Amino acid sequence: MNRELSRRILALSLRGKIALVWRIFRDRDVPMLPKAILPVVVAYLMFPFDVMPDDIPLAGQLDDLLVIAGGLTLFLLLTPRNVVEFHLGQLE
Repeated sequence: MNRELSRRILALSLRGKIALVWRIFRDRDVPMLPKAILPVVVAYLMFPFDVMPDDIPLAGQLDDLLVIAGGLTLFLLLTPRNVVEFHLGQLE
């Protein structure tokens, strides 16, 4: 993903970013590997055992944020660029 596309995604509101991920997730042109990443991220967040327990102040929540950011980044990187650009254009 190039910088210009990244800037366009970052310029979206939080609601727009969620809509973008949801639209891409539902697209039939997206392979199964990127689609499998999102349920894995959700399962990690729901699983009671973390790399860093949530009762450790700040560090416990930081690992959850890193998993979310890393999972979403990987999801977007593995998604065909034309699909990301199409849905991003629809939301802008």
